[in-house]
Amino acid sequence: MRIRISAYDHKVIDKSAKTIIDTARRSGAEVIGPIPLPTNIKKFTLLRSTFVHKDARDQYEIRTHKRLIDIYEPTGKTMEDLTSLGLPAGVDIEIKM
Repeated sequence: MRIRISAYDHKVIDKSAKTIIDTARRSGAEVIGPIPLPTNIKKFTLLRSTFVHKDARDQYEIRTHKRLIDIYEPTGKTMEDLTSLGLPAGVDIEIKM
């Protein structure tokens, strides 16, 4: 089973990954990870002024941090524990079998 976690805040994603790993290990599954994946950075440049002053600009960026966790030989208890796990808001999870 492969779990891919993504979030904007790296502290939240690390805490969520630790929670998932602890839960899977308690149920008797073999866990590999978290493996950090490349951070996706989206940059936006906006003009400060509405009409003139093209040189005055603000730059913003959104960083999406990602982690990968592999769980080998998951049991029924592992799946049950992971589905009932409460993770903080802002954490996106993709699970592939």
